[in-house]
Amino acid sequence: MLSARRVFIYVQNLLGIGHLKRAATLARALVAEGLQVTLASGGLAAPGIVPAGVRLVQLPQARAADLTFKTLLDEAGREIDDDWRRRRSAALQAAWRAADPQVLLIELFPFGRRQMRFELLPLLDAAVGRAAIVCSVRDILGGLKSPQREQETLDLVERYFDRVLVHGDPSLVSFDRTFPGAKRIAGRLAYTGYVVEPASAAGGNAGKEEIIVSAGGGAVGAALLQAAMRAKPLTASRDRTWRVLAGNNVAENDFRSLAGLASGDSGIVLERSRADFTALLANCALSVSQAGYNTLMETVRAGARAVVVPFAGGQETEQALRARSLAERGLLEVVEEEALTPEALAAAIDRVARKPRPAPGAIDLDGARKSAMLIDGLARERPE
Repeated sequence: MLSARRVFIYVQNLLGIGHLKRAATLARALVAEGLQVTLASGGLAAPGIVPAGVRLVQLPQARAADLTFKTLLDEAGREIDDDWRRRRSAALQAAWRAADPQVLLIELFPFGRRQMRFELLPLLDAAVGRAAIVCSVRDILGGLKSPQREQETLDLVERYFDRVLVHGDPSLVSFDRTFPGAKRIAGRLAYTGYVVEPASAAGGNAGKEEIIVSAGGGAVGAALLQAAMRAKPLTASRDRTWRVLAGNNVAENDFRSLAGLASGDSGIVLERSRADFTALLANCALSVSQAGYNTLMETVRAGARAVVVPFAGGQETEQALRARSLAERGLLEVVEEEALTPEALAAAIDRVARKPRPAPGAIDLDGARKSAMLIDGLARERPE
């Protein structure tokens, strides 16, 4: 028998795992609110991210061939074709029908993921009149958008979407900073606060007084990790343990190079990833990381001293804008990717290490719970 309140989440990772992780955080909050959640993921499988109690539907997997995001590859590394698109769309429709939800939550589209229009437009057509339709989007959009693209996005929002949940705090960055047309859909917008995993209640002394170095899933973080390892002997923290988390998506040859660097310093612990990452942040002396949405918000929630290096490949500007905004609040220090050297990173680490830990409460981090409450309200309004 189906639960009275059901939500269907669609998410597509193309490069890292950040979008899936944020969707999984929302899914956990929705389950806590009493909803039955189906999460359809179209990116590469990432075991352990989707929480218990959520029904995961793994669609045929796709990823971006490069930082332009123009060419999509299947699980075997082949460029997707029309036959693949038909199979993928059919799988998504089947999952949607099986879930029979009152709310459809689509991550990012129509503000991004235009590559997936072939399956998302049919899904939206199927959902109109049957479910409340919600977009889940970050506070900052990456890349430059033409006036034509913005107009198309606004038209799609007005045609299909009941609500647009902006996962941010407008006192830090307002949505119209990177999407000027936001005023036209102001009646559908709702700021939720930042979506972030709750602080770890376990972990004991894991990472106590260590330097924690991380790069999210690791797909584009090898240069940062190498620079951090080379910076270690240049810092006043050289005698501490430096725990380097490479990420599960770092290429095997890059991981071997990192292992070679680590082998020359007994104070470096190299690992792929840790399930207790938030506990490490809470206990660490200092965090060095990329500036992905999830890592930044986990760092701020933990109150960790932090140096971040925003990813700036392709046309990406999102990480840099958010990181600089947090730096203006005194919550972290930024080293720009183009200026990244072991010496520059070491100097930033020493500056931050001398500062007190940031005070809590600077920005709204209650986005997961607030989003779940809004979605639950929409589900209750729909007839069974």
